Amino acid sequence: MNKNLISAVTLVSIIIALSCSSTEKQQSQSVTISKDSLIRRGAYLVDLMGCHDCHTPKKMTPQGPAPDMDRMLSGHPADMPMFAFDSITTKNWVLFNMTGTAMVGPWGTSFSGNLTSDTSGIGAWTEAQFKKALTEGKLKGLEGTRPLLPPMPWQNYRNMKDEDISAIFAFLKSTKPVNNIVPMPIAPKDLAKFVK
Repeated sequence: MNKNLISAVTLVSIIIALSCSSTEKQQSQSVTISKDSLIRRGAYLVDLMGCHDCHTPKKMTPQGPAPDMDRMLSGHPADMPMFAFDSITTKNWVLFNMTGTAMVGPWGTSFSGNLTSDTSGIGAWTEAQFKKALTEGKLKGLEGTRPLLPPMPWQNYRNMKDEDISAIFAFLKSTKPVNNIVPMPIAPKDLAKFVK
């Protein structure tokens, strides 16, 4: 075989190998960038949709209640006692507690869920479960479960695009896990012990 031909074949082989390596590296980087971009979009949507209003506990500051980002999206604190209220109020009004994580109304008391990546939150959920909870209002995104209680505005999210749901889910799965088992709702008949 001709030395020039061997050199040319060798050179072409090296170029192809480098090109493939470069393409694989670019594809790997684009997957990483794509995931980062998805998480950033999810964070943006969570902020825009006001999820922190109910799912992030508040702490008192000189300017009033502010989100406690150490417990970001961890829901109603398990160790927070239930507040007392006037029974007449719940027939005519809806009440939030000071942290915005519990609400009393004609349906009883509901507590905001833990949305962090911890197993006490959505850490073990699938994206399909998350979509069902968000768009169909099913507890834990499971068939046959009770509906999500007010003030969760799941009806507003019925027609949310799959790519937005995926972005929110990716962001929530990337959050710091906060172990917080949120209390069960309190039925109206059981609220009597909290009435003053």
